[in-house]
Amino acid sequence: MSAIRSKISRIGYVNRIQDNILDIKRKKLLPLYEDLKSANCVVCGGSGRSLYSLNAAMSQIAMSQIGWRNKVVLTPDDPGFPGKSMYDAATELERRYKKILLLINSGSGLSGDSVTMAQDLARYIEDKKTSKFSMGLITSNMSSPLAKIVREHGHVAKLKGRRSSKPSLEYSEIGIMGDVFELGSLFLLCMMTEAIFRNLQVGGMFQLCEEEFTKLGPMIDSNLESETYAHLVDMMEKRTNVFLGGKGTANEIIKMAAIRLFHIKGFLGDNVYVARGVNTPRPRAGDLEILVSFSGETKPVISWCDVFKKLNGMVLSITGTRKSTLAEKSDFQITLEETVKSGQPRRFYMRAAYVLSPLPVKLAERLRERGLKLPEYIINWYHSVTQ
Repeated sequence: MSAIRSKISRIGYVNRIQDNILDIKRKKLLPLYEDLKSANCVVCGGSGRSLYSLNAAMSQIAMSQIGWRNKVVLTPDDPGFPGKSMYDAATELERRYKKILLLINSGSGLSGDSVTMAQDLARYIEDKKTSKFSMGLITSNMSSPLAKIVREHGHVAKLKGRRSSKPSLEYSEIGIMGDVFELGSLFLLCMMTEAIFRNLQVGGMFQLCEEEFTKLGPMIDSNLESETYAHLVDMMEKRTNVFLGGKGTANEIIKMAAIRLFHIKGFLGDNVYVARGVNTPRPRAGDLEILVSFSGETKPVISWCDVFKKLNGMVLSITGTRKSTLAEKSDFQITLEETVKSGQPRRFYMRAAYVLSPLPVKLAERLRERGLKLPEYIINWYHSVTQ
């Protein structure tokens, strides 16, 4: 690995993410940025944490309350998506919107679902000779089949991932599996949506990135060093199931966290559940619930907290307001305060993802201190092969 340019955090992979983003060539990102800026409908493609990263960022721009910036954001899993495939949906999308961007986030460029979506849209464009569609891709693999398809009908931006490295247990330095790309793309996409909202040029977007990194690094470190984080790792080490919950954008963030936590907890024989999931059971006394809500006043999330505590579970809340109802009801709280007007993109959700991301890393390190080493090939065993 090349030397880190500058350190903003004690977590090595966060420093790597900063370097990877700031190393992106402005001219290389510009065409994709302009396509996203001009599209009035964005269809999100990807799988697993890459898709959740994309969804989280796009949901912020979809909620913009200023007319010219409004964009409709869809995924093929939405009930209102007008077709069983991208090819089937394209006719109706073309009728409804002036410019449609299929935006895909895939580190490897090998995701089967993403390749199929791109192939379907490429076939539609070629069959109908339409100019209303374009494609965009953020990836680490510029030579993948997906990158080749997208390049013919749009623009590809390269964001480096972890890069090749020897097997290591130093997860604080290298991340676990796709951490570097998935968290990096979340950061990049969130800054792109904020820059578009502010009507900035691509250079202005990179200025936002530099500004945010100076805040994000200390924010991560201060929480890692807190008593709250120490209690969390203590609880995670025990035989506890973990439940995570949030609504809207927060739901995308907690799904990102749930995937990584299960990679470690699954090895211990425990489970990780998303609130209101199809397989979410009744919690047991001593289980841990992690809830994310910017306002801390989202009624369903407060209700989940109340039910969990009645069953003698422990609740951690991550909120943007210190004295919210959810924060005051929780056993532990992390506050990521942010002042932003309603209808504007928030950095809170991206920050929550970064503050949560070292949790499985610290758990793996704790287990290593106890004599239980978890090499990545074992962690990979618990990774879904159908994402």
